[in-house]
Amino acid sequence: MPGFAVTALLLAAGCSSPPHQAAADGRAREAAQVSDGSTAAGTDGRTLAVAAAPATAATTAAGSAGTGRPAHRTTLTVASYDSKTRRAVISTAKHGSSTGKGKTAAPAVSPSSSSPSPSPKPSASASASARQAAVGDVIASAPAPGAPDGLLAKVTKVLGETDAGTEVQTEPATLDALLGDDTAKGTVPVDPAAFDVDKLLPDVKVSWSKSGDAHVGPEGATVPLGSLRLDVSTEVPVAAGAPASAAASVSGFVQLAPQVDFAYGGAGTGTAPGTAYLGVSGDWDSGWAVKGRAGATATPLRIPFAKLHADPVLQVGAVPVVVNLDLTCYLQVSGDGKITVDVEQNLKGAFKAGGTFGTAQGWTPVSSSTMTSTPVRTSVTTSGSVRTTLGAEASVGLYGTVGVTADLAPYLRGEATGTVTATSATPGADAQGTWNLYGGVDLSGTLRLQLSVFGTPVLERGVPLGALHREWKLAGGTL
Repeated sequence: MPGFAVTALLLAAGCSSPPHQAAADGRAREAAQVSDGSTAAGTDGRTLAVAAAPATAATTAAGSAGTGRPAHRTTLTVASYDSKTRRAVISTAKHGSSTGKGKTAAPAVSPSSSSPSPSPKPSASASASARQAAVGDVIASAPAPGAPDGLLAKVTKVLGETDAGTEVQTEPATLDALLGDDTAKGTVPVDPAAFDVDKLLPDVKVSWSKSGDAHVGPEGATVPLGSLRLDVSTEVPVAAGAPASAAASVSGFVQLAPQVDFAYGGAGTGTAPGTAYLGVSGDWDSGWAVKGRAGATATPLRIPFAKLHADPVLQVGAVPVVVNLDLTCYLQVSGDGKITVDVEQNLKGAFKAGGTFGTAQGWTPVSSSTMTSTPVRTSVTTSGSVRTTLGAEASVGLYGTVGVTADLAPYLRGEATGTVTATSATPGADAQGTWNLYGGVDLSGTLRLQLSVFGTPVLERGVPLGALHREWKLAGGTL
């Protein structure tokens, strides 16, 4: 699968004062507030659009909101970044552009160095470059060499010129330093072609389709626009002592159209924004079948079959917000090893998982699911119980920090008592007992402390999303 290629880097450059200058500049800021009505806390409270950044977007910058300077565009780029030393090299067009995600450029500081390398001496051109990359500037970059998940950082020191550009020392920054009192809210679909897919089982097929009649995979012609589909088929352990004819297998497909939900509301109390939200949502369609007698295990047998990753870039006004989205699709089987089944289920609906922040309640979880299912084929033989799940674990974060993890687990559960040989087509045939088949969905997850990247207070510990559980009867009866 082709990876998500971002050919243009986006930089946010501002002119906020560094921490050690805060006291010296305080009186000047107070005077500015009296003279022009502005505040040191933010911008003019605009409503910013949220959209997918085009792959060929122009390089962008934003001034630090602490100075009241709004987001603006610039020709600066992040030529390289060293995550160990947090040193970055910032260049202009004359120094060349980024090589893009997945490719590397020579770092300004050797990653293997155990101590910081000597700072290059400023050259005659360093003064001009330093004005473009000054202490206090906030960098918001799309995926760049050395920063595959994007970069959000503040310049703490200008080290000087290198052949690649101006080298600077940085420290972590937060989005409120750029967005200030502005507000933004939007839901952006993730391009199905944006995902890198790692197949974990041999019989996994990948399909997707998008506008312009572009599609990939054996199911490409039938996959709805904007959706990604994975088909899987695998054998599962047979119950101990079961005949060879009871061999068990699971097969099915997952089709999803994920979206990133983002919101930011300035003008909060203190330094935190008034509101914030980050989550993942979308449409889900799946169908799977289990046949045979699955082996009994002390814990459910979990079989991951594909890992997916994408780094969609949201354009929030002039600020590039890099979202890191990971999905792991899996099969899970549990049972007592006694029941023999031949069942199939189709399930369709929508889901949402995320975290929302408000100044009164802090961070709180958001989770919902509107899925329903339909039995396609039902055959239960002998007593026992079995449960199969075809689900997905998701994590969504910003600039390489995980903010929300969620586990969406639609399942199919069958149980029978007595001596049973029954099907949904002929429920009264050769049976002395009862059997039931249920569909359901579980949604669980955690909010992580890294959601503080918005500029909100740090979570002391992970906050559970709360267990969302729904189950409904598909078929069965008393025989």
